[in-house]
Amino acid sequence: MIISKTNSQIAKMHTAGKYLAELLAVLKENVVPGISTLELNKIAEQWLNRKGLYSPFKGYRGYPASICVSVNEQVVHGIPTKREIQLGDVVSIDAGVVFDGYVADAATTVAVGEVSEELQQLLSVAENSLYQGIDKMREGNRLYDITHAIQSYVEPYNYGLVREFCGHGVGRKMHEDPQVPNCGHRPNTGPRLRCGWVLAIEPMVNLGTASVHIESDGWTVVTNDGKPSAHFEHTVAITADGPLILTEFT
Repeated sequence: MIISKTNSQIAKMHTAGKYLAELLAVLKENVVPGISTLELNKIAEQWLNRKGLYSPFKGYRGYPASICVSVNEQVVHGIPTKREIQLGDVVSIDAGVVFDGYVADAATTVAVGEVSEELQQLLSVAENSLYQGIDKMREGNRLYDITHAIQSYVEPYNYGLVREFCGHGVGRKMHEDPQVPNCGHRPNTGPRLRCGWVLAIEPMVNLGTASVHIESDGWTVVTNDGKPSAHFEHTVAITADGPLILTEFT
């Protein structure tokens, strides 16, 4: 069942989203050569504690950390470890914040120092595809208009769009109905979008093929061909005035 949110509930999620945008900005500043992904998680937890907030990630189905940090060939759900970030890496950070019982969820991918034009384009295309999808979040459109917008933007670049993981509804729970695939559906299909729906849109775009697998830790998703991946995500509300990004980065 897809749960519509009231204006007051969306306002709470917007507050959570503003906190989350601030947290991601802090983490991006700390993505420097030599820092471990475990240290980034520590920075996140200290920041959340100072704000009196908490992450919906920690403990979710046994997940052990407050953020996900995925490096290079890691697509999503990277568990923070002692792995140190190096110049030339691309690092995806996925995080969430709970405020007054409501969740905001967002992700960004950053390049560490100078990277190749090939990687710069990957990040640009992945991020732009997110906004292509968000633009379709208007009452009266259909759910898979979002999917088609993402897929049709990415396909000309011959990148792999991950199928096994997708966007989702957000609210009191981090994952609610509906699922929002990033590929595999025709436009003008799926449920009609309604004001009050809040969705996390999150394309995962691989430099190589779309094929992925989960590593032995049970969480970290990696590309089968070992090529880098990029992940961008926003929590977005459908309003009478169009899509409202609740996790807008500053």
